[in-house]
Amino acid sequence: MTAHGPVMPIWSCGGCDLPWPCPTRRRELRAEYADAPVSLALYLGAYLVQAAEDMPWAPSGTLHRRFVGWTRQPPDTQQRSTATVPTETEHHQTG
Repeated sequence: MTAHGPVMPIWSCGGCDLPWPCPTRRRELRAEYADAPVSLALYLGAYLVQAAEDMPWAPSGTLHRRFVGWTRQPPDTQQRSTATVPTETEHHQTG
């Protein structure tokens, strides 16, 4: 069970207070549904419908991108750790 569940009706993350689904929950969902991308989209689509009812003032395109649109994009590589083995140049500069 994740601590990064939605807090309704404002749809913020219960774990980090960012808009839900937050980056952490997105990573978790990608892992959970790695072999079932259509199921992931359907799951999030149900949340999209609920969020649209709770936040009728929010633009539909914004909600779609937030809840479903990210599932069709490759995982964000900027969120991955770049703390790897230093390159030869970096090693000589720090040593």
